Amino acid sequence: MKITKDHAVFFDYEVRNSRAELLDSSAQSGNPMAYVHGYSSIVPGLEKALEGKTAGERLDVVVPPVEAYGLRDERRMGKVERSIFPEGAEIKPGMRFRASSEHGSDNVVVVAVDGDTITVDANHPLAGETLTFNITVRDVRPATPEEISHGHVHHAHSHEEDGCCGGHGGGGCGCH
Repeated sequence: MKITKDHAVFFDYEVRNSRAELLDSSAQSGNPMAYVHGYSSIVPGLEKALEGKTAGERLDVVVPPVEAYGLRDERRMGKVERSIFPEGAEIKPGMRFRASSEHGSDNVVVVAVDGDTITVDANHPLAGETLTFNITVRDVRPATPEEISHGHVHHAHSHEEDGCCGGHGGGGCGCH
């Protein structure tokens, strides 16, 4: 069966950055990645490369930033006052927070602390990275109507974190 829209796809993967550093692997969780094809639940370049593949196929896919997590955008860097954090909180570079603004909600990382001024970065951690995926397609089957409506595959051991392949994730419906 070929991977096309409305099919549940299960694959093993390793993903590396442009420096060949291992970023994520299905071996870490012990379970294949699972997604419903055609709904942008994995990075676009990878979903495009998987189109038409079948169970048992192996492929290496190089995904440029524009088809992964986008280019870095310096406008997503900003300075905020320490006063927006809880009083007495120790703020250090590398810390991650969820921030809300008039534009919505973003995950941000602290990149610098200069007295009462905190510099944060709202770019995805993999923005600007060319990613290389080593893929083995394990299974392809028609997705159920429920999986299509929920936007993810239902099975006992799903991998739905917002990791390298996850993009948009799929948890939250309470159906597992």
